[in-house]
Order: sequence, then structure tokens, then C-alpha cells
Amino acid sequence: MGADAVGQVALRGRDRELTVLRRALGDARDGRGGGLVVLGGPGSGRSALLAAARAEASGFTVRAARGVESERGLPHCGLLQLLPGQADPPTDPLRLGHTVHAAIAQVPAPLLCLVDDADLLDPESREALAFAARRLSALPVLVLFSATGPIDGLPGLWLDPLDREASARVVADHGVADPAPDLLDLASGNPLALTELAATGHIPPHSRLRASVRARLAGLGPGARDLVLMAALDDWLDVDTMVRAAGRSGVDLRSLEDAREAGFVRLDGDHVVAASPLLQTLLREEAPLADRRAVHALLLSVLDPVRHRLRCTWHRAALAGGAEPELAGELLESAAEFWLAGRPRRARALLRQARPLARGTSVRGIADLVQGSLEMREGTPAVASETLLVAANQLSGSQRDLAVTALMLAGEASCVAGDYVRYYAIADRARRLHRPDDSARIRLVLDHFAGMSDAYRGRHDRAAGPLRRVVGLGEMLDEPATKIWASQAAYTLGDAARAHELAVAAVTGASSRGTAALVPWALVYVALSELLLDRHSSALSNALEGLRMARAIGQPNSAVDHLTILALEAALRGDRDTTRTRLAAASHEVATRGLGRPGAFSTWASACVDLADDRPEDALDRFRLMAAGTGRVHPGVRAMATPHFVEAAARCGQQAKAAAALAPFEDWARSTGSDVRLALSHRCRALLGDADADDHFETAIGLHRSSQTALELAKTELFYAHRLRRNRKARAARELLREALKIFQRYDAPHWAERTTAELRAAGESVGGCGKTAELTPQQLQIARLVAGGATNREIAAQLVISHRTVDHHLRNIFARMGLRSRVELAARFR
Repeated sequence: MGADAVGQVALRGRDRELTVLRRALGDARDGRGGGLVVLGGPGSGRSALLAAARAEASGFTVRAARGVESERGLPHCGLLQLLPGQADPPTDPLRLGHTVHAAIAQVPAPLLCLVDDADLLDPESREALAFAARRLSALPVLVLFSATGPIDGLPGLWLDPLDREASARVVADHGVADPAPDLLDLASGNPLALTELAATGHIPPHSRLRASVRARLAGLGPGARDLVLMAALDDWLDVDTMVRAAGRSGVDLRSLEDAREAGFVRLDGDHVVAASPLLQTLLREEAPLADRRAVHALLLSVLDPVRHRLRCTWHRAALAGGAEPELAGELLESAAEFWLAGRPRRARALLRQARPLARGTSVRGIADLVQGSLEMREGTPAVASETLLVAANQLSGSQRDLAVTALMLAGEASCVAGDYVRYYAIADRARRLHRPDDSARIRLVLDHFAGMSDAYRGRHDRAAGPLRRVVGLGEMLDEPATKIWASQAAYTLGDAARAHELAVAAVTGASSRGTAALVPWALVYVALSELLLDRHSSALSNALEGLRMARAIGQPNSAVDHLTILALEAALRGDRDTTRTRLAAASHEVATRGLGRPGAFSTWASACVDLADDRPEDALDRFRLMAAGTGRVHPGVRAMATPHFVEAAARCGQQAKAAAALAPFEDWARSTGSDVRLALSHRCRALLGDADADDHFETAIGLHRSSQTALELAKTELFYAHRLRRNRKARAARELLREALKIFQRYDAPHWAERTTAELRAAGESVGGCGKTAELTPQQLQIARLVAGGATNREIAAQLVISHRTVDHHLRNIFARMGLRSRVELAARFR
């Protein structure tokens, strides 16, 4: 929630709920009234939603009542708030219900009755109001309740936790523009927790949230409280451990059902977990110290010290209370493993415990290595780079392998930040570290620095040797991180197939080892290599999976990487709306976190849309943002975008500028021998309009076909056909354009298809529009499967990061192509 321009409460992340309320108000205005219960726990925003309903109820008479704990035992108190003229209401429940219904019907219509905290109303008032609300279908009256549990016979509107984006907007409304990941994790999407954390950094003792937890906890039996604390104090509490701990302490396991019904715990597979991170934190803080220590000791006594090493370290540290400095190393090792496992919140908690105990330089270096790794994926990459460089300095004397790792991650963070002055400095430092007895892993890192820094500087002949060694070492070493670095090297060499193979191996290895934190990073190179190979369907699927996983494990920077790759995928097809939707979703994080690499992808994607829309001047203006000397840029992304820059410059008549940019790209393509990039190089040379342009176009077409890059083939055919038509070779132009049109339709590239259709007409062929193919495009197939699975249009738009209008457009085409009339028929077809 936040304050809007006129001081009213603005709701964040409640579009679905507001739509339901507006519909209910509209029905009531039209004489089809009823009752509705807004359901949610403490701090979920129930009262705010009732306030929003009041603001939407233009022309309504509004009556309001609120339940109060101290008046719960006083009959009819709630009714007297809502209908103050009711003297001596009947005591018989049926007569009372009819009396309330009649009184409501006499209030000037349309009428909105707001009943907040209905759980706290006296039972007589609550039951009478519910009785009346169930009988309003022919009256212009809406009775809107808020409660923590259902009210018999009335529909409910459950308030789910806010998603991460809406949560960030809530805290931004309260003056925190770039919230720490801890804050969003802790709040768990609870609006009240978000506002309190934004204001003070903690949940204050007098908070309604704390009071609710205290009261609910006090209402549990001793056995249920013990089981709740077990789940609150052990993130990985499995059922087997709980059973053994309960047996040792004499707790009846039937108490687990009481804990579940009270909303404290839930079963997640074979694990028992706290219902939310917020509830887990409040339970830890509200439970008495003696109870917490007893549960820590109990769990430590039943855990296997080898098989459950991380958990034992956690419980032992909690019992030590900071009195055992030798725990620092174990805590840091555990923090690193939790981070790699995709549990950054627990990693940060362990890191905070370990910091005060870290005495030696080496231990502090490991702490900075873990801190920098966390910061790179979820914080500010520039800060991460500084932290990792400090770690490398501290580790260089005692743990060289970790020092080199810290240096490598510092370089990666600098790349993400777009700070290539720092990257080159780190690479120069790495060059001086070489030793004859270096391990294969260290050789890979040092060669990676040497090759990539030369490639970024445009020295491709020098870069090729080190990068090929990196690829070879990456294939040999069985470690996900080294395979990711090797995939990047192969991609830079133009070997997209090898880059893809290495990145997929990294995903598989990280998944099998339980190092989920590396998967979104690896999927970046899976998606990029697939785009280079023109495998748009697979690139879309893998980037969406990378986005989903990055969000799930708390890596917003990785999520932005995938959002901008998704935007580029749409832009290469000329899908303006989808590109803009995805770039808008990434723009805030790009700006506030200083993400240079995603920023460069964003510029490239926007320029591609301009080119598809036949606006080369706008594209050229955008590319100026990627020019050297304009701030933090990404020379790698700038190099990859060269073919589109050349296209824009050539179409604007700036051949000299296009030729100057093309020269280093041609060197890159020749040095790597990549058919994909050689094809683009020849197409660019042809676009400059030289006398041998036809030969370059023909060569490019042959290379596109040999590399099976169909979408780029279609674009080259379109450009070549335009030249042929202008040179009065219409028949040859039409042959190319027919093939190009089919490809654009298959790739769901309507803007390119429209341009091709226009060119066909100009070449003398009668074309009745773009036409429709029988098969679904990759994006339509994804949408169809989601619809078949029961997803709403809103859910589909959120999952694929596209607009509602795009979903509607694709659904209409899906129904038309498949000869269907409804979502039910579509679901049956995919069953």
C-alpha cells in the first residue's frame, strides 16, 4: 500500500481483487446484490481493500461497522454500528435476520455495507448480517465483510501474499527505493510487515502481527508448541527427524494436526516447514529463550553429525550464543553451501552469525567471498566487485584457489555492472598470477581472463587461443561453474553448439549436486546460444525457466538478465508489445542496481524493434547509448549487436559509419570461423551497397542455410529481394520473398511478415495478407498448454512476461487455427 497523489491509499499487487470488487459493486448497482468476504491473516490488507471498495462506490450510500475484541461479548453491538436506529432487536436468530434484512432494504440504494474484522463482532450481529447478505440477490446492496476465516454461505476473496514486485513497490511508497533482499524475504508478501519493515527495519513489539502470533501460540497445547518451534528453528526439518525428536521428548504426534490447523506449519513433501518466513521469524522472536534452547538441544541430539552437518552447525551455533569462535569456519562453509543450494536467506543469517567470530585474515576473506557472491546476484554488482576484490586480497596468501575464484567473480560482477575499466584491471592482475604448477581449474580462470579481455578489446586473434583452452578445460572439469565459464568462451568463439552443450551440462550438474544458485546463471548461456542458433522456441523456454528460478531463489539480478534476454528474443522477431512489456519489467532494477550488461541488452532489443518497424533513424539513436565513452557499457553485447547497427546506419545512408563498425566484427567472425557470424558479416557487407553486394548476399544465404539459422536467413532474403527488385529482377526477388514470408509466419514475426508481404506486392505478386499456417507458433503453443492447464489470461501474461492484449491476440489466433470455440475444447485437445 502507499499514498497516491490525493492522499488516498493506493493498493499494490491487488489488481485481481479490485476487479472482483468492482464487478460486485457493478452487480449491486444493477440490482443484483449479495455478500462477499475478504479473507486474510493479520496485516494482509483486508481493511485497505474495504477502504478501496468505499472509494470505488461512487453514488452508493455507505454504512460501516468494525468488530472490537472488547465488545465481542455484548450482543448486537455490531448491528448498532451499522444500523443505529434498531432499538430492541429481537433475540430469536431467525426474526433478527429478517429484521436486519428489512432494515437494510430501507436504506437509500444502492447501498454498500462494510463490516471490518467480522471475526471480532458479537456472534448475534455476525450471524444476522450473514443471514441478510445471503438474501440480497434482488436488491441493490453489497455487504462486504473482512475476516480471517470463511462465513457460511458467502463467497470468499482470499488475499494471497504480494509478489516480489508488488512488495518492492510497497516499500518504495514508504521511502525505501532499493530494499535489501532480507527485507522482502522476511515480509513474505504481507503488506503490514512491509510497511513496518520499511519504516523501522524490524517488526515492532506492539505490532498487530506480533500480538496475533503471541495469542495463537498461547492457544496451542505444549506438544503442538514444541512441534511448531521445531519447524521454526530448523529450515530443513524432515518428518523422520520430527518423529524421533517427538519420541525422545514424549510429544504426541497428533499435535502436529493442531499446529497445521492453527496455520503455523505446513507439509512440503516429507518436510515440515513454517507457514512463511515472516511467521518463522516472529515465532523465533516471540518464543521464550528457554523453549528455543530446549528445542535446539533436542534436535541436535537426534541429528546425525555427518549426514546433517549443516543443520548440526546451525543448532550448535544457536546454543553457543557466540561463545565459540572456532565455529566461524563451519558457519561460513555452511553459509556458502546454503547460498549454492538456493537458500540465500539462511546463508545471510549464518554470515551474520559468523562475522563477529571471524578472527584471521583467511576467515574474513571467506566471509567476503560469500558476501560478494550474494551481492552479485541480488544486490549491486559494483559493490559485489569491490567486496570480492577484498576477498581475493585476503585469501591470496593462504588459499590460492579461493582467491582466484574471488577474482573471477569480481570480474563477472564488473561485467554485469558494465565497468570495463575495472574488468581490464582485474584481468591484468590475473595475468600476473600464472604459475607453472597451476591446477586445471586455475588455468581455466586465468585463460578466461586473458581471452575475454582481449575479445572485449577487439583483439580477436589473440583471444582465440586462450578461449579455446578454456573450452577444452571446461569439457574436462566436472564442475558447473567451470562449464559456465567455458560456455561463455565457446559463445565468444562463435561455437554456439558447443556453448549450448557446455551450458546444458552446467545446468544438469548444478541440479544433480543441489547447487540451485548456479542454474539461472547457466541458463543465461543456454538461452543466448539458442538465440545465436535461431532456436527461438527453446531460448524462450529456457529464459522463462531461468526467470522463474531466479525469482524463486531470490536472485533479482539474474532475473533481470533473463528478462532482457526474453526482450531480445521478442525484438528479434519484431514483437514490439512483448519487447516493451519485458523491458518495462526490468527497467527499475537495471537503473537502481547499475546493471550494465542487461542495460546493453535492453538498448539492443529496443533498436531491433525499431528496425522491424522500419524506423532505422530511431535504432541508430539508441545504438549511440552503446558507444564507447557514453558511460558503463558492455563491449561484448555491443559487438554482438554490430549487424543491427550496420543495418540501421546503412539504411540511414551513413555507409562510412557502418563500414567502420563492421570491420572489427568481420575480424571477429573470421578469427572464430563461425558460420552464424560469417553469414551476418556478409549480409552487412552487402547492405553497404558495394558492387559485389549480390555475391555477399548469396554467400550469406548459403551460410545461414548451413548453420540452420532460419530467421536470419529470412531477413537476409528480404534485404536481398529488395535489392533485386530495385534492379528489375522481380522474379528472383519473389522466390526469395515467398520463402522468407513462410519463415516469418512460422517464427511469429508479424512485423517482418508485413514488410515481406509489402515487398512481394511491389515485386508484382498478388498477396491476400500474411496468411495463416496450420501449425501454432512456439509462443502460441506455450499459451495453449497453459490455458489447457487451467491458467487464466492474467496468470499466462505474468508467467510469459507479456501483456494481456498479447495473450488475447494469441488466443484468438489459436482458436482460429485449431478450429476451436472455447477454452474447454482447447483443454480437451491437449489432454
